[in-house]
Amino acid sequence: MSSHPNQITFGTDGFRGIISRDFTYEAVRKIAQGLADYIAYKNMRVAEKPSVVIGYDRRFMSDRFAAAAADILAANGVVCVVSDGPLPTPAVSWLTASKFGLGVVITASHNQYFYNGVKIKQNGRSAPPSVTAELENYISKAVPMLRAAAPAPRKSFKKNYVDYLASKVNIGQILSKLPGPVVVDFMYGAGAEVAGEVFNSKNIIKIRAASDPLFGGITPEPVEKNLAELIDTVKKKKAVMGMALDGDADRFALVSDKGVYMTPCQIAPMLLDYLLKRNRLKGKVAQAVSMGYLTKRIAKAAGLPFEETPVGFKYIAEKMISEDVSFGVEESGGYAWKGNIPERDGALTALMFMEMAVKTGKTVSELYKDVEARYGRSAFIRRDMKLEKAVPNKHSFAVKLKKKLPKTILGRKVLDTNTIDGLKIILEDDCWLLMRPSGTEPLLRTYAETESQENTKKFLEFAAKLIDQK
Repeated sequence: MSSHPNQITFGTDGFRGIISRDFTYEAVRKIAQGLADYIAYKNMRVAEKPSVVIGYDRRFMSDRFAAAAADILAANGVVCVVSDGPLPTPAVSWLTASKFGLGVVITASHNQYFYNGVKIKQNGRSAPPSVTAELENYISKAVPMLRAAAPAPRKSFKKNYVDYLASKVNIGQILSKLPGPVVVDFMYGAGAEVAGEVFNSKNIIKIRAASDPLFGGITPEPVEKNLAELIDTVKKKKAVMGMALDGDADRFALVSDKGVYMTPCQIAPMLLDYLLKRNRLKGKVAQAVSMGYLTKRIAKAAGLPFEETPVGFKYIAEKMISEDVSFGVEESGGYAWKGNIPERDGALTALMFMEMAVKTGKTVSELYKDVEARYGRSAFIRRDMKLEKAVPNKHSFAVKLKKKLPKTILGRKVLDTNTIDGLKIILEDDCWLLMRPSGTEPLLRTYAETESQENTKKFLEFAAKLIDQK
């Protein structure tokens, strides 16, 4: 994100900014022109340029920003089609794997209501860093072509997405056999746009499904502090489980039958363990450096290669395209597996957990207890710390911090370190601590995982003291 529309950069997953300050019609038009110039350059010797699908979420004026982007692309002779209503981001990703060469999504994902943004999609996932770096160069020089052109056609793509989901999970069968109520929290986001087709069952209790550009005063990020209503509803309705999707429905969160928020470091091993049996997965397990050790232990037990990536699902997606990756996961609630598009998808993950409940006959609590019995306990906590100023260079920060490390931390030996995205410290018993600066704001994200909440908190306290000494 940049404070000036002439300096548009794509972060972890797209460009985003505060509406009317950073995110403006001017910024959207420059991005669209930069994309048109990129398409023209990349296809100079090709008669037919790739077509573009444009989707958008439920945020303030997202539909108008989508239309503005379409106008610029059309003026440049790029064939584009705009969704006729809000659409989950994974739906646009699917369309770039099946019908269109590129996709644009007007969304700020899980950010607060006063943000909006742009995601670029390609080959079923977010455009890789190599593409967005080129795009940034074209955008910086772009002069939007404002000449009149026929408006881009609008089309409903809901059925395309629902058909894709139905090809991966037997939706009707699963919904009809649910052992009890399941609460789905749409957090006022775009996932609710397909609620009638995907989550249509008397056993599904839908909450926060209305369209509200203010997201009911919450931040549409499916983390524990934002899910009080979901947790309360699961308990009151004695539900089998609760699940939540973020503002553009690519992230997923889970609440157990006991009303306990399950961390991504607990969700991922349950999902991987089930998929290994269901799909007989073969291939590497790839996860963000901010994820936990249970998935690593499961991969090892299954004889599968394992690799960590920088934070950002685009890094996992790129590996899923270029390598033999069976399962990918990131700490913010993104899950993907072989046989689908290389993209995180909240609705598909939700359907898979419902299938798990039906096929295994077990509750989330029981499923996770089984995982713990075989692979150990996981207590994962993330804390964000405010800094005096943003850290401009993550790697330099990590190298300096690494030099200050003792040989043991709280009685555990330091076995290894990882500096691919911040500083990750690996200790005895697979315990770990990660300190990762934001890069765009004065914020340090700290993560830790041990076998107990008490020990995890102690490691986070150690991180805070280490930063104070820096």
